[in-house]
Amino acid sequence: MSPYNHPTRPHVSIPQPPSGALPPGAQQPTNPSPSTRPYTPWAFEVTPPPFLDDQYPLQNPWGDEHGSPSALRHRTLSLVNLPSDGSRTPTRVGSLQASTTGPLAFPEPQIYRSVSQRASGHKPSASDASNLRLRRDPSTASFQSSQSSNSWYYDDDYGSVSNESHGDEELLSKSLSDISLTSDEGLTRFQSGELPENDQEWHKLVPPEAIEALGKMEVQRQSVIFEVFKSEREYVSDLEAVQDVYITPLMNSQPPIIQPNRLQGFISEVFGNFSQILAHHQRMLGDLFARQRDQHPLIQSIADIVLDTTLKNDFRSAYETYIKHYPLSESRHRTELQRNAAYQSYIQSASSDSRIRKRDLITFLSRPVTRLPRLNLLLEQILKLTDKDYEHPDLDTLPIILGILNDCIKSTQPGIEAAESKVKFWALCESLVFRKGEIIDMNLYDKSRSLLYSGPVSRKNRSEGSVTGSWSGSGWADLSAALLDNYFLLSRQEQRQNGAVKRHLMSRPLYLSFLRLGSFTSPPETRKEHPKDGSVLSGLLYQSTPLYPFTIYHETSKQSRRYTLYVASEAIRKKWHNFFVDAITVHKMLQYFAPDVLSRQFFRTGGGLNGSKVTGKINAAVPFTFEGRQYIAVSCSTGIYVTIRGRETFCKVLNVQSTSMAAVQSLGPKTFNKFIVHVNNSLLSYPLDLIAHVALGQTEPKALAASMEKVVSSELMFFKHLHVGQRVLIVYAVKKLLQVTLSLHALEVMDVSDVAFTPKRSSKSSHSFRTFGDAGYAPKDAFDVTPLVKTIGICARGGILIVDPTNIANSRVTVVPDFSGASTNQPMANLKSRVDSAKPLGLIRSDASELLVIYDTVGCYITKHGTPSRSSGYIKWESKIDSFAQRGTHVLLFSTQFIEIREILTGRIVQVIEGEDIRLMYAGPTPDNHEPILVAMRGEQDKKEGNVEKIVELQETSEISAVRTPTTALPAMWEEWDM
Repeated sequence: MSPYNHPTRPHVSIPQPPSGALPPGAQQPTNPSPSTRPYTPWAFEVTPPPFLDDQYPLQNPWGDEHGSPSALRHRTLSLVNLPSDGSRTPTRVGSLQASTTGPLAFPEPQIYRSVSQRASGHKPSASDASNLRLRRDPSTASFQSSQSSNSWYYDDDYGSVSNESHGDEELLSKSLSDISLTSDEGLTRFQSGELPENDQEWHKLVPPEAIEALGKMEVQRQSVIFEVFKSEREYVSDLEAVQDVYITPLMNSQPPIIQPNRLQGFISEVFGNFSQILAHHQRMLGDLFARQRDQHPLIQSIADIVLDTTLKNDFRSAYETYIKHYPLSESRHRTELQRNAAYQSYIQSASSDSRIRKRDLITFLSRPVTRLPRLNLLLEQILKLTDKDYEHPDLDTLPIILGILNDCIKSTQPGIEAAESKVKFWALCESLVFRKGEIIDMNLYDKSRSLLYSGPVSRKNRSEGSVTGSWSGSGWADLSAALLDNYFLLSRQEQRQNGAVKRHLMSRPLYLSFLRLGSFTSPPETRKEHPKDGSVLSGLLYQSTPLYPFTIYHETSKQSRRYTLYVASEAIRKKWHNFFVDAITVHKMLQYFAPDVLSRQFFRTGGGLNGSKVTGKINAAVPFTFEGRQYIAVSCSTGIYVTIRGRETFCKVLNVQSTSMAAVQSLGPKTFNKFIVHVNNSLLSYPLDLIAHVALGQTEPKALAASMEKVVSSELMFFKHLHVGQRVLIVYAVKKLLQVTLSLHALEVMDVSDVAFTPKRSSKSSHSFRTFGDAGYAPKDAFDVTPLVKTIGICARGGILIVDPTNIANSRVTVVPDFSGASTNQPMANLKSRVDSAKPLGLIRSDASELLVIYDTVGCYITKHGTPSRSSGYIKWESKIDSFAQRGTHVLLFSTQFIEIREILTGRIVQVIEGEDIRLMYAGPTPDNHEPILVAMRGEQDKKEGNVEKIVELQETSEISAVRTPTTALPAMWEEWDM
């Protein structure tokens, strides 16, 4: 096939001579039928449309619109009459008699002479050339001629002018063929990227005759379309360079630049879904180049190709994913540059590649971020340059594409802002410097963590001091404040010699559940600052700056943790206030445990105006089940009350004042049916079924009182109901007169099937309980028992004693934590001095190798040998606690105002429940179980009804973790305390 006969490109036909005979060697001109040609919206034709005097003539869309329609008569203008060197033709143009040149390779425009051009000897000027316009033709895409001679017809007076022959037409036609050939070669070199940069312009790849024949607006439109081709080619080339120069060598480098265990994650974090975006644009570029080869130099439209690409959901989603992740990619790259010398050297060496052209990797990473906005601008320009007078398909297609691109760009903006905030947040996290010794896990790298607001603040020093900067203010400190979605941080910024920025925490991070807002309306104060230039007058000169104060404080430390901070304007102060309010409100929505009120009106500690019955303060509560019904027993100063769960109709079943209770129902196949109460230094037992019958009114309280069994007669200090293996034990301590230590005893509760139903011979004997081993001893200041798996811990002021409850007398006693190495270990010595004044409350298992020892103010981790672990670090509770409970991987810490819920493994605080006069009533007999947690607290105060106490059950709102602690997961673990 001839290089001039492209299968899909429009052809140019050479007009026939007047006689119809062809010169020797000439070929018959082609004249495709309009009905067989494909639709071509921009046709080039030399044949004028038929003129009818009684019809409205066809308007020239680019010509003079002010001329009279009836005065228009379009005539033929042959493009071959235009000289190839760009000069104008003579006044009259002769007809072409013969041609040996085949059809030209580029589509020629259909041209009409404007009315303004005269027939009388006028030489066309540059301004006249702008009047040569295109006519839209739905069926014709070639030069056609229906005239017997090739002449110029001028619109003046509808007359004709005779033509004269000028020059050598054969040489002129050959010159145009050479121009077309040069254009094709240039196009090929452009698409392959071999064309010099200065020649990569549309007007340099198009014959000047065609440019002159087109209108100014169409020339601009073609130039913008060419810019789409060029920018898309460069974009794909850059993306391919990233794949070839950065990603592939990084993955195949030996020795590895990035550690193999984190290489894939690093590639994903930095380059994201680069390959997906590249695949989409490689396909689109192929289609665009095919269109350019078919229609160059006059591209009819590229909108259909772009629309087909942008309509794909995976195209838009790929961009949304990448753009939203871009700030994180850049941050990850910069961080690796600072930390990894091999990576830094690798990036520097890659920049020498010819495709990189000394550009930074950040430039390539940002290319997808800017591509859609740039493409959007180019398409907007094409739409502006598309003629509106005719139904060009771009007028319908381009707005659709622009709408899709704008929606995609807008949808990524929140993601970009969030990612940029995340990068800023990460920079803050990496620069924080904590105080030594304390373990603070703020869960900074959780996906939901975010930096809400930050900025500089000032604070008055408690002592005089200087402040860095060109001015110094006596008594002032310049700090940085940051509000996260879970903490408020106050730090002092330090710029180190290597350029790194470190932020030293000035106080413990303030958890938002404990943050309270003070005054935000105080009048501004003046800060006087003296220049630090060292001049003689520096002590006399000062600069006065107004500062606006606001106050925040910790709820449990209103005085010691009260902060008055100063900002530069009222607007900034209001912004801080708004962010505080919003952050605290949202923070309270997170719940792992939700309080469920079981009783809110029955128990009263003070009479109201209505003379309501006073039950007294709640001392203990315990749940139990009987015949499928759930009951709650509550002990007050006036007696023990029982009701069915969910009802407020409590019934008084025993007239005793119990300080603690236990409902021993069953364990495995064993049934015990015991209700045990601690009353007046004695331990009493009642049948559990009779308790339920009395509560339902089926049995008289006298019958219940007569069934009482005395387990421990006197001198009882405390007792604990716990499960050890398949045994139910009652461990209790008694203190006899003149005894300096406590006697520690263990009783096993008997199965009802093993109890002999014989009359009691002595009131001191018990048939339902039997002594389990010999009694042992405990420190005189012991106050509680904490259960483990097969051992127990006796809590005393000096520590926690680990003993075997099945052999208390002969078991080896170990005290934890073990600070025997504190004399040679300073962190351990610091921890010892901190816990010496604290009250130990118990210990729970953290994982297979650690336990968490819980004090009333702090917690610390120890190994299974009892020595402090984690560099003798400690966790400081937000408030002073008096009890705790374990559920799954979390521990609940109870103080009078708050319930802190923390992760056992990290000490991270995850939720805080507020209340007044909070007391833990029941948490179950084992460290980790699924029984309800019952809490008593002060209810709503009512003047008429008096002071009310309520009972609340803490229910898990969702499964905290699929992995339970080793207590449940591995029951055989820790059977013995390994010392």
